[in-house]
Order: sequence, then C-alpha cells, then structure tokens
Amino acid sequence: MKALLTLGLLLLSVTVQAKVFERCELARTLKASAMDGYRSVKLADWVCLAQHESGYNTRATNYNPGDQSTDYGIFQINSRYWCDDGKTPRSVNGCGIPCSALLQDDITQAIQCAKRVVRDPQGIRAWVAWRNHCQNRDLSQYVQGCGV
Repeated sequence: MKALLTLGLLLLSVTVQAKVFERCELARTLKASAMDGYRSVKLADWVCLAQHESGYNTRATNYNPGDQSTDYGIFQINSRYWCDDGKTPRSVNGCGIPCSALLQDDITQAIQCAKRVVRDPQGIRAWVAWRNHCQNRDLSQYVQGCGV
C-alpha cells in the first residue's frame, strides 16, 4: 500500500511539472513550426520573447490585477484578448482556445496562437517583454550554436 501511495504521488508530481525548454531546443522547435520569418519576425525574436516572458516555461502564468486577466504559457498569451480561462471579464478569445491549451508541454497550440497575435496590427509589439528586452537589440546570441 505504501508503495502504491508513493507511486501515485510520484505520478502526480510528474503530471504537474512544467516543461522548461532549453534555448536551442526551443529555437529548433520554433524553426520546425515555420516561426522564423513569420510576419517578418525572426527566430531570434521569438526565442528572446519566450526567454523574457516565461523563462522558456510552458506552464508559466502571470495574473494581471489591473484588468483581472492572466498571461499563459511559454509566450505569456493574455486571457483578455486571446484565450478563454473562464474567469477574465470581457474576454475576446481571439485564438478560439481555452487558456489551458497554452500550458501544454506540446507547444503547437501556443505557436498557432502566437502567430495569430502577430497577425494583429501591433504584431510582436503586443508583448511588453519583447519591447523592453528584444526590440532594436542584437539578438544573435539567442540562436547562436543551435544549428538553425
């Protein structure tokens, strides 16, 4: 019985742990998903964005008390505009997905939603972290040595 309880706790801890990408692993994943050059956004910009928004963590969340929204996942996509978390007032859900889809280890839906965000007039400028940490900077180190 003790062994089953220990196994159950181990499995529970595995299911709630986030996938935290390595820099080059993320660069390769994004490259394979046609993010390099998507809407003129370079691969290094995406990697820089993910570093400063989530630390490459797929399960990152950040609550914004001002508008009662939450940012979700590796790209910190906001529930006010892009996904439905069932609790953000006046949510638009521009990506047509539940916010929980942005917290998966498989970042396919997060990538599709990020592509939707950059199709908006603001483009990649929608992300404050990109404006503060990536815009008008040499970002070559974000993809250096990654073979992309």
